[in-house]
Amino acid sequence: MRDAIRLLGEDAMQDPAITEDLIAAHGLSRDEYDRLLEIIGRKPTFTELGIFSAMWNEHCSYKSSKKWLRTLPTEGPQVICGPGENAGVVDIGDGQAVIFKMESHNHPSYIEPYQGAATGVGGILRDVFTMGARPIAAMNSLSFGAPGHPKTKQLVSGVVAGVGGYGNCFGVPTVGGEVRFHAAYNGNCLVNAFAAGLADTDKIFYSAASGIGMPVVYLGAKTGRDGVGGATMASAEFDDTIEDKRPTVQVGDPFTEKRLMEATLELMQTGAVISIQDMGAAGLTCSAVEMGDKGGLGVKLNLEDVPQREEDMTAYEMMLSESQERMLMVLDPELEAEARAVFVKWDLDFAIVGETIQEDRFLITHNGEVKADLPLSKLSSTAPEYDRPWEETPKAAPFKDSLDIAPIKGLKALITSPNYASKQWVWEQYDSQVMADTVQIPGAGAGIVRVHGTDKALAFTSDVTPRYVKANPFEGGKQAVAEAYRNLTASGATPLATTDNMNFGNPEKPEIMGQFVGAIKGIGAAVEALDMPIVSGNVSLYNETDGSGILPTPTIGAVGLIEHTDRIIAGKVQEGYIALLLGDEGTHLGQSALLAEAFHREEGDAPAVDLDAEKWNGDFIRNHREHISTCTDLADGGLALAAFELAEAAGIGVTLDTASTEALFGEDQARYLIACPPGHAKALLQAADGVALLTEVGRFTGDTVTFGEDSAPLAELSQLYRTSFARAVG
Repeated sequence: MRDAIRLLGEDAMQDPAITEDLIAAHGLSRDEYDRLLEIIGRKPTFTELGIFSAMWNEHCSYKSSKKWLRTLPTEGPQVICGPGENAGVVDIGDGQAVIFKMESHNHPSYIEPYQGAATGVGGILRDVFTMGARPIAAMNSLSFGAPGHPKTKQLVSGVVAGVGGYGNCFGVPTVGGEVRFHAAYNGNCLVNAFAAGLADTDKIFYSAASGIGMPVVYLGAKTGRDGVGGATMASAEFDDTIEDKRPTVQVGDPFTEKRLMEATLELMQTGAVISIQDMGAAGLTCSAVEMGDKGGLGVKLNLEDVPQREEDMTAYEMMLSESQERMLMVLDPELEAEARAVFVKWDLDFAIVGETIQEDRFLITHNGEVKADLPLSKLSSTAPEYDRPWEETPKAAPFKDSLDIAPIKGLKALITSPNYASKQWVWEQYDSQVMADTVQIPGAGAGIVRVHGTDKALAFTSDVTPRYVKANPFEGGKQAVAEAYRNLTASGATPLATTDNMNFGNPEKPEIMGQFVGAIKGIGAAVEALDMPIVSGNVSLYNETDGSGILPTPTIGAVGLIEHTDRIIAGKVQEGYIALLLGDEGTHLGQSALLAEAFHREEGDAPAVDLDAEKWNGDFIRNHREHISTCTDLADGGLALAAFELAEAAGIGVTLDTASTEALFGEDQARYLIACPPGHAKALLQAADGVALLTEVGRFTGDTVTFGEDSAPLAELSQLYRTSFARAVG
């Protein structure tokens, strides 16, 4: 596609001939092009080819994943709007809703780390305020290559700066997330961005156009040539031509986005908005097609009326530009003056660029010349859909080796790895307290934000363990949801719903498609059992470079409700607190963090996830939170890492009674570590008698970390924990 754009730029008055090479450059297979010809009954214009390419690529059409996404549970009494809109909408009571979504910007961030990550944040924020919600929280899930890889430091620095630069300037708190490193991401980092906002349940805005002859209005920043072909680029593998793709990365302006949000929310109060859609992937093309298709209408656009910041832009460029900070709206014509005045006040463009029409047409004109005339419905809801061949991932052999390592040495292997060392180097670059409602900043299992003006709070978390998913996609998919459930529960929240970001390799490879299918099945089973329906999400495929794919990474973003802020579990341990383990003793070392970091081995099966146990133990935490001072779930690193992190955060030592490698570092699921004063510990043990498996495993005291007979000064371990990340990638 880059060659096509270059050719067009040489002679803007002459469209290039539609050749086999040009079709391939647009990411269309021969079968898809033949289908295009059948639909329109003639050869497409250059602009029409670009439109079909944008709407039928993997990033926009979900053509390889729709069959399986439909199997996910998406409904529940708390769900106001599930998948299909800009973001999911969930009722939180009192006439309020939380609106949230997670989306990827993987390919752009690998090509241009700062702008790729920044515009990923900008895009997800627009998804939220497009629906009438004011954003209140952001998160991100970042996956990078091995720390020693020559590109990793540049990617980490650029991505973190981009996330912080955009979010901080826009003014939304970043309250959580995760960062991981693995050689499988050497050629393809992952940047998954999450945003959540608040809206009144009777003031939510949707994207379906309605009414014939209604004005279609362009809002926000001007259109440039940045990002042309971005959606198609995001639907292809990387190769040695990666640097040629740099012009397909968008450029963001958070200050313009802030003005756009304020103008949009003010515009919505005028009553002028019939429907509204942000311009994200495929820009003007995708936003106009989706609005028309959802409303069963056609759309006519006059491109000479589109605000432009560059001279001599062609129809092709305007339709495929992914310039940021733009929206498209269907307007009540009787309120045009009021609507225009809002955008004039905020110094943003407001231009009527077309109208809705009764016919099933997507009619594009430029300077009086028809550049595209297509059946609109064929571009979106009837786009290609594939039932890709898939192979079930072979069952991994159980891990039966004993791991001979001193407990403190095992702990040091974890806390000196950038995977498990403190991530403060990352989150200290983010503003986590802007808006003054943040209760719990990054560094814990979940971020917590007050619902402004109420006694309620919302908890947010992002979770996945890719090595589990690779070993066992079904259990790994379940585990990602279960860990999100536990992180919310450990903060005192009742889990409400989830969003997913399905990051995988090439779906045309049956083994990769098998990973996707297995993960979807696991996620579906877990969200149903734990009452956390999927209400929004994103699929990012073709995350490969030169045929080498990433680890399967189905990121789960989850939101929970805390009915009153006095029910938040967010305290720190104090001297003399008792350590209680809720759940089974650790036994599972297959695919564990200890095995990977201390022994450099990735072997065995993922831990099994008992969803009944997850639900039962989660309910126990919530039902007895008055006795729990602080709590964390047990995941990577097992009991040892969880106990150390609670101790280190408070500056108080911890003694665990066991020295068993399995008990300390096993990653069995459905488990929590609870800390509380002795009297409350006694009450919890009594409450658990005959109901739940709760065991006293140690105490928080002194200034050393002691596992059995092995110990080290907390100060020494804390220094390692706090500095290892920056040493590795800073």
